Amino acid sequence: MSHPNRPSLPEALVLALLALALAGCATGGPLQPAAPEHMAVPLMPPAFPPQDIVGRWGLAAYHKDEDRPRIEVAAAGQCKQPYVITLGPTGGVMMHLADQAKAEELRLKGAPGNKTYIGPEGEPAGAQDREVIAFDGRVLILRWMDSEVQGRYGTMVYVRCGPEGAKPPAKPKAKPKPKAAPKPIQPPIQQAPPAR
Repeated sequence: MSHPNRPSLPEALVLALLALALAGCATGGPLQPAAPEHMAVPLMPPAFPPQDIVGRWGLAAYHKDEDRPRIEVAAAGQCKQPYVITLGPTGGVMMHLADQAKAEELRLKGAPGNKTYIGPEGEPAGAQDREVIAFDGRVLILRWMDSEVQGRYGTMVYVRCGPEGAKPPAKPKAKPKPKAAPKPIQPPIQQAPPAR
């Protein structure tokens, strides 16, 4: 005999599970460990001010470290169509991010270990940042932090161009080879007089 107000077995199971779930919510459930706080990298002054990289640059890139000297020469050859870095409106520099056609204002961000990064506002070494590998005033070398972007674009080499309109330094002319001295003329061989 069935009771019309009594729930069937599947309905009873669903109701029991629902009651347990609600009871767990009411008591707060098991304690979850707190998520570890993000360790912020302290923001430090960059190794050089933004105005030090403002100017016209020849640009090229390499994927293998042994190619760097050759690529620096190639970058210097790009000054006919220079990459121009200007100061941004709020003290950063106007440069391009990966895959972006329009330049935007980026920050120079210092980090521990005397490292400097160039990228959008935020902590240093972010996914869109580039690490400054070397900078001596004439050559700037940047490596992308995102390994996928680094794999596509390579390590960027910027070589400072001369002032706009300045002609590149003339290549030294090869000295003409001195003309070879004429060979001395030998007197004809004297023949001995015939014997008598």
